[in-house]
Amino acid sequence: MGDEVDKKPDTGAVEHINLKVVGQDHSEVFFKIKRSTQLKKLMEAYCDRQGKAVTSVRFLYDGERIQPTNTPNELEMEDGDSIDVMVEQVGGSL
Repeated sequence: MGDEVDKKPDTGAVEHINLKVVGQDHSEVFFKIKRSTQLKKLMEAYCDRQGKAVTSVRFLYDGERIQPTNTPNELEMEDGDSIDVMVEQVGGSL
């Protein structure tokens, strides 16, 4: 009977989050990750699927750049949220 106290509550779907990564060409790639997982894994997986280098793109959530060490929990992401991917712009001065 004492074992029940030690058990973690069954959070089920709360443990994972479904995120959509949207490219500049409006292509969508869906990921299901743990809320505590660093987004570096998602970034690398997206780039592998798209054949892009992680250093050549930027990931944005609500207009803010995502750092590889961020987690969905830190960014207060909700199930079904979108992450935008932009190609890195170099230069730009006249």
